[in-house]
Amino acid sequence: MKKIIKFLSLCLIVHSINAQTNKAHNPIIFADVPDASMVRVGDTYYMSSTTMHVNPGVPIMKSKDLVNWEIISYCYETLGKGDVLDLENGKNMYGRGSWASCIRYHNDTFYVSTFSATTGKTYIFSTKNPEKEPWQKIEFEPSYHDNTIFFDDDGKVYMIWAAGKLNIVELKEDLTGVKENTQRVLIENASAPAGDNIMLGAEGSQLFKVNGKYYLFNITWPRGGMRTVVIHRADNINGPWEGRLGLQDLGVAQGGLIDTPDGRWFSYLFRDYGGVGRIPYIVPVKWEDGWPILGEDGKVPQYLDLPPNKSLIPGIVNSDDFDRKENDEDLSLVWQWNHNPDNSLWSVRERKGYLRLKTGRIDTAFVQAKNTLTQRTIGPVSTGSTMLDVSNMKDGDFAGLCLLQKEFGLVGVKNDNGNKKIVMVSAAGEGPKELATVPLNQNKVYFKAECDFRDKTDKAHFFYSLDGLSWTPIGETINMPYTLPHFMGYRYGLFNYATKHVGGYVDFDYFHISEEISKMK
Repeated sequence: MKKIIKFLSLCLIVHSINAQTNKAHNPIIFADVPDASMVRVGDTYYMSSTTMHVNPGVPIMKSKDLVNWEIISYCYETLGKGDVLDLENGKNMYGRGSWASCIRYHNDTFYVSTFSATTGKTYIFSTKNPEKEPWQKIEFEPSYHDNTIFFDDDGKVYMIWAAGKLNIVELKEDLTGVKENTQRVLIENASAPAGDNIMLGAEGSQLFKVNGKYYLFNITWPRGGMRTVVIHRADNINGPWEGRLGLQDLGVAQGGLIDTPDGRWFSYLFRDYGGVGRIPYIVPVKWEDGWPILGEDGKVPQYLDLPPNKSLIPGIVNSDDFDRKENDEDLSLVWQWNHNPDNSLWSVRERKGYLRLKTGRIDTAFVQAKNTLTQRTIGPVSTGSTMLDVSNMKDGDFAGLCLLQKEFGLVGVKNDNGNKKIVMVSAAGEGPKELATVPLNQNKVYFKAECDFRDKTDKAHFFYSLDGLSWTPIGETINMPYTLPHFMGYRYGLFNYATKHVGGYVDFDYFHISEEISKMK
């Protein structure tokens, strides 16, 4: 009898594991994809997100199942010009640039609205086909914080924005600005359902209309508590509005509603998760008395009744051998530049199968250097690696592989009076420090960085190799804290900058990213 019981228990465990592996799990993307906004068109979902100081900006992703996403375009190449956008004269826009966006579909056209306190403007981008046609840009002043654009059934177009006290305005028919005398307060205190002691006023507005009712989603943060979803509803956009708590679990918040072709409802949200960034979650929604009820018994489920997650590679991040055919794009969509690039100082065509980064000015600090090419780190663990040819460096040049955030870490090659050396740098604490140096007597060297985000471990290790086979750790383990000055998860980056003379260059043979680290093997 005991053997039968053990056998049956084993069968139940195996069945449970098999059932879970056939379902999606949260987070749906273990990478920095914050402030998501979604829309469904037919059987395809589209999502926009925040990328702030990296360009191109406002990525557009698509999915057939709400779980597995790929980047298909960006709304803009650059927001504009200026010292803070161009990393000129010691200025930068870390943690700023463009923030939360809103994607909508109206009259066979996709619209994405966003804003930038850096430029002081509100932006509306539009296209008929986000995969094959460019986005057209409208811009106007002022900058409407965390705005949501909304096309109502009567043809009017609204924008809701701000934090705590939420405002609404009607837009002109051509969306080029606001109609005069239409601005007013929509909700005096949108944080009220979460209590009186609020640290972050309700923001991140996303407005929806379901069965004739208006539903407004916001995020707020009670002092001493966690990020919280607040929902208001009204029968008329002019109110009155009634509000309630939508979800208060794990700090998962900010987002909105999405339905499936077969009539199911979900809410898309994100969670702060340390050094990897703000990662997207999906929670089921059921309707009770005209209210969307988020989660399962008020909790964020680990598993979802959706198709299982596949690898993020190649949808959100991807390896790159820089081997371009004649009609290929120079850079795949997983890549973004730190701030505005100087496109005259990089190439994937000048040397076949290599990314060439050239120097064009003198820089004294890594975070102020132009043309650092980045893509997201991913969790729970990941490794980024590259091979670098340093034959054409000039004296004072510094090039290599980084993990970019305020407290960055990097490993690279410095050319010091004709003597090349491998250097590991950490910017933890008071500022950048060289933690280790190794003489380099050859022109090809391999680097890798391993990231561990499991349970918010947020640690990284750097390695170098002289043959690509045998790896040697260098320097110290770095911590990867999520800091507000950069307001972004850690990103892998390839860099090269000059400290003495311009005109040198380096060639990167490849960048490979994997979902393993050496300690797992």
